[in-house]
Order: sequence, then structure tokens, then C-alpha cells
Amino acid sequence: MALRAVMMFSIAIIDLYLVSFLGEAAVAAIGLATVITGLVMGCTFAFANAMQIRVAQAYGSADPLELKTAFYSGLVINVLIVLGGILLILVFGYPLLALMAHTPLIAAGAAGYLSVFLLVLLAEAVSSVLTSHFNGCRRTKLAFYSFLISAPVNIGSSILLIFGLYGFPQMGLVGAAWGSFLGALLRLLYLAVMFYRAHGLFTEVAGWLHGSLSRAAGKQFSFSWPIAATFVSMTFANQVCMAIYANLNVYQFAAMTLIAPWVRIAGQLSYTWAQATGILVAQLLGQALSAAALDTFLSRAWRGAFVAAMLVALAYALIIFASRWIYADLAEETRMALLSLLPVLLLVAFPRTSNSVCGNVLRASGDTQSSMNIHLAANWLFMVPMTAFFVLVLDLSVLWVFALTLLEELVKFPFFHRRIWSKEWHNLKKA
Repeated sequence: MALRAVMMFSIAIIDLYLVSFLGEAAVAAIGLATVITGLVMGCTFAFANAMQIRVAQAYGSADPLELKTAFYSGLVINVLIVLGGILLILVFGYPLLALMAHTPLIAAGAAGYLSVFLLVLLAEAVSSVLTSHFNGCRRTKLAFYSFLISAPVNIGSSILLIFGLYGFPQMGLVGAAWGSFLGALLRLLYLAVMFYRAHGLFTEVAGWLHGSLSRAAGKQFSFSWPIAATFVSMTFANQVCMAIYANLNVYQFAAMTLIAPWVRIAGQLSYTWAQATGILVAQLLGQALSAAALDTFLSRAWRGAFVAAMLVALAYALIIFASRWIYADLAEETRMALLSLLPVLLLVAFPRTSNSVCGNVLRASGDTQSSMNIHLAANWLFMVPMTAFFVLVLDLSVLWVFALTLLEELVKFPFFHRRIWSKEWHNLKKA
């Protein structure tokens, strides 16, 4: 799961690197299009992750009817969300691009890229459901294999279509979108074939939980929406904070911008460990194991999470020290600003990983509301106002501003761990 997540982020970075040869306007255009599509794709991933918990519970209980219902409910929800998102983009997306773009050329490039990338949204919405199903059934390697198969096609076709090599049309930015679609389509086809081989279409399993697919999908949506709301809140809060960071001096803001994608990539190890812990807890709850057995498993998983956090902290240190070679042309002021972030990066992985384990365990037990409430309160009652206060009022350095990411995790820490220590997660809550 961690390798798949790293590959997914790496492909995005490679695509952006290839587009950078077309100039700053092309990079700006793809950035604008990503702002439009990112929320839709993120919502489908969030609902798929929620479905993953339902699948894991069904897999643990060995109930084929529950497994069938969880899969098709998740598929219906994701397809409806992505179709609604595409419709909103078609109505409002293009005028919004024209407003945000600095020049008509950038707006036109973003619109061309977006027109093709809508197909990627649809393919990825279905692929995320298939991926979550396999994750919930302990077949995590299949999603990883799908990226091993599709990544070369994505990168290779993007190169051919962006630059028009070997007789292919030179499509520029639109070629990058077509390359992404070809990779996404291949991944979808592979996962669909693997699903059909494993389950057929569940035609041998009659009926639905709760009497009908529509009723089951409605109940699964009620379970899932707090997870999606958490994602949306975190996304908007991060965007607001980035807008506030823009008030730092140019070197400090550059440091914050450069470190952000690396923090996400390196943090995938601890994040996916926590996510896998949640999947396994959901399976064990589905098996109705004793409270003692559940506690024993979680204590072992937590020790593993501590090791994962140490590895993530080490990766952060390597990234900071390697920035001299990764970004050879950086100004010395930016380099020093990056280096100043290291103490926070070495510490933040530990409470963040532990909080993530707690959040995934709570979701695995069906308690999605508590996790949402903790995240929303930390985002909007602490992180955003304190960022504005540190930057706009106190005018503090980038180190103190970045330290708020650590303080936010410490704020969430007692609330998450109190919920776990209460042992309420031992009892599976079903909608």
C-alpha cells in the first residue's frame, strides 16, 4: 500500500516535470486544472477509503452478502459523486479557470488539459473502489501491480504525445492528460479483470443487505460522509494556510512550498501503516474477536507504527540534507529556511502517526463522527487561526509557523487517544 501511494505521487511529479519543458505557462495551467479536479478526485478517494472499512468488516465476518453489498454500494456512491463533480466542472469549472488564470493563454491550456482529464476522474473513481475492495480483502499487492503495469504506459505515452515523437501528434499539455488517461484506463482494466476472476459479478449471491441496493448505499453513505468531510476540511484548511504562508518573505514561502510534496511522499509509510491497521482491525471486529485479542493486536500495531514514524523522520532528514543537490540553484536564504524546518520534521512524525492509527481504528469500528469532529476542530479552531496570528500579527519566522503542524498534532493527541483508551472501539457499530 505504501509503495502504491509513493508511485502515485511520483507519477504526478514526473508528469509535472515533463510539462515543465513546455514553460512556466504550461506548469501554471496544469496547476490550475489540478485545483479544479483535486477536490473531486479526493472525495472519491475518501468515499472509497470508507468503503474499504465496510469491505474489511464483511471479509472478517466471511459473509458474501455483506461483501457484495459493500462493494456495489461503494461503486454506486463513487460513480454518482464523480458524475456530479464532472457536471459541476462542466458548468462552473471553465469560467473559474478564466477568472483564476493570469493570462488567456494559461486559461486555454488549463481548459484543454481539463477537458481530457475528466476521463481520468471517471476511471480513477472506479479504480479506487476496486483498489479499496482488494485492500479490504487483504489483496493489497494487486493495486500495487496495477501501478507497475500502468506507470510505464502513463509516462511513455505522455512523453510521446507532449513532444510529438516518432510520428505521434505533438499535443503539448493535452498530451499529458491523454497519457494520464491511458495509464488510468489500463489500471482500471487490470483491476476489473482481477475482480471478475475473484468474484465474477457476485451473481451467485442473491439479494442485498437492508432489502435493496439503494437502501444499502444510503446507509453506507451515512457511514462514509464524515470521512469525506474530514478530507474536504483538511484540504480547504491547507489551502487557507498556504494562502497565509504567502505573506512570509519569498525565501521562507519557497521553503514551505518545496517541502510540502516531500512531506506527503515520505509520510506515506506511516500513513499506510495506520490505514492497514484500520483495515485489519475492521476484519478482526468482523470476526467478533475478544477485547483482549483486539488490544494485543493494536499494541503490536502501535509498536510497528513507532518504527514507521522513525523511518519517516529519517526520510525527512535525508530530504532536507539532500535539498542542496535536489535543488542546486536555490538561494542560500531558502536553503537555510529549509534547514530550519528539520527539528519540527524530526518530531512531527511520531504524534501524527499515532493520531492516524487512532483515527483509522475508530473508523474501523464504525465511529467516523468522532474522528471527523477532532479533525475539524483542530483545523478551524486551532491551525487556521493560529497560522494567521503567527504570520499576520506576530510576523514570526518560518520555523515557528511550521511548528504549528506539530502543535496541531499535539492538540489532537489527547482527544484521539482518550477515545481509544475508552475501549468503545471494541464494539462494532453498524449503520
